[in-house]
Amino acid sequence: MKRNSVKKAFILTVALVTAFSLAACGKKETEISNPSKLGGEGTKAPAATTAAPSTAAKKTVYPLKIKDATGKEFTFDKAPERIASVSPAETEALFAIGLEANIVGVSDFDDYPEAAKTKPKLGSITKPNQEAVIASNANIVFTGVSMKSDTVEKLRALNINVFKVEPKTVDDAIANIQTYGIITDHQEQAEKVVAKMKADRQKVVNAVKDVKQENKKKVYIEFAPGWTVGSGEFMDELIKLCGGINVAGDGKGWYQISEEKIIQQNPGVILFANGVVDSKSKKPLEEIIRTRSGWDAIDAVKNKQVIGLDQDMLSRPGPRMTDGLLEMAKGIYPELVK
Repeated sequence: MKRNSVKKAFILTVALVTAFSLAACGKKETEISNPSKLGGEGTKAPAATTAAPSTAAKKTVYPLKIKDATGKEFTFDKAPERIASVSPAETEALFAIGLEANIVGVSDFDDYPEAAKTKPKLGSITKPNQEAVIASNANIVFTGVSMKSDTVEKLRALNINVFKVEPKTVDDAIANIQTYGIITDHQEQAEKVVAKMKADRQKVVNAVKDVKQENKKKVYIEFAPGWTVGSGEFMDELIKLCGGINVAGDGKGWYQISEEKIIQQNPGVILFANGVVDSKSKKPLEEIIRTRSGWDAIDAVKNKQVIGLDQDMLSRPGPRMTDGLLEMAKGIYPELVK
């Protein structure tokens, strides 16, 4: 499969799935009482059950008990030595906090960083190859928004330790990275990644803070042909952080667009996932957007404000999420965000 097709398949799969749908062992047991507070207020990160490990020493005390997004409680007697990931965002996070040597398998779509391409492949992000996952002999398998809960439970029935996250905001993604750091005793590395993400976000917030409500630009985003995102998902939050108004925000979650409605909303900026090609027409997403009937009347099209963003940074709620936020902000307010 060509790279563009693979990329498009990944993003569309995420849309379809979400739309339809231990190192040294200590004697003292550590319980994370509320890991959802790790990233900030309102985050939906895995819940946990321990007095948080000493943040001063940045060392995890085992045994560690922690819950994932499904409510399942995991007990780690030590840091997991063999780790698998069947979610590109989670794979990026694990590499970012220095766990390359521990990663024994990734999904077929995991292509960043470059070293991820050399890891054994475990199948799709929605239904991984069970035999391959079992053969990886992983202590823990991380998965994200693309895997449905029933699939998670089927894998668990095979004695596969699946840890699921469901990030809906930047804070969620930040909290997840901190959680991975705690589980693997890589807290200091995780905090460095998180500090960079928070700085990126603050840069954007500071840049657009003086944009008055009546001057905020109307923004439409299309991440796969015919698909946009409404409220309750991280892409919608990114638009808001950038000082934009999501014209599809009255809808909820990931959904198929009404072309007429977008014309009526008349966005001043259209963002799209760069490099995506429609599997049927073989046309690039940008061409599809520009040539839709009646869309030549939209301000964004007339004023050539149809802007492509890196599709991975746009669609993966991982450590590069705020890189995508910066690019989005530059696209919406180039005069404010440098």
